[in-house]
Amino acid sequence: MVRNTVLLSLALALVAGCSKPVPDNSVTTAAAPTSSAAKAAGSDTIAKGFAGMAGDTKFIAAIKSAGMEPTFAGPGPYTVLVPDDNAFLRMPPGALDGIMKPGEKKKLVRLLTMHVLPGTILSADIANAIDAHGGTAKLMTMAGEPIKATKNGDKILLTDASGDKAVITTADAKRSNGVVHQIDGVLIPKG
Repeated sequence: MVRNTVLLSLALALVAGCSKPVPDNSVTTAAAPTSSAAKAAGSDTIAKGFAGMAGDTKFIAAIKSAGMEPTFAGPGPYTVLVPDDNAFLRMPPGALDGIMKPGEKKKLVRLLTMHVLPGTILSADIANAIDAHGGTAKLMTMAGEPIKATKNGDKILLTDASGDKAVITTADAKRSNGVVHQIDGVLIPKG
């Protein structure tokens, strides 16, 4: 029980802030959702929004297994990159099931925080940063690792340090405590 409490505290600390230096070509995050984003979101938090997301059941199950639901019901703001279920199916067989086991909670939290950015970052913010920095922008995740953002035509492509890729397929689901982008790949932290 104490170990689970420590792991949950670690998860909350990772999601609450990142102490790593921000790269020069990183996307600037808003301190809170803009008034138009807040108006569009109403009172629905990211956690409430998970309930209405079709095709993302594996990510939601992982959030619940890690005990991170209360974080996404909190004030934020956060930008969450939610892999669809097909993205998880492309992982090596048993990889997700393996880190969903109680003894692997630290690895699960690390994987999940690789999909969380501090602040509210709309797809237009990412696209503008890509353009402003010669075709590549860095997004610092709550896992403390950057992901690279580039464009492929009109699509935004995200790449982790190992070369795993994901495209933002559905952008800008605004919530009262941030924004959610659906992606078609799972971003894997180093080690």
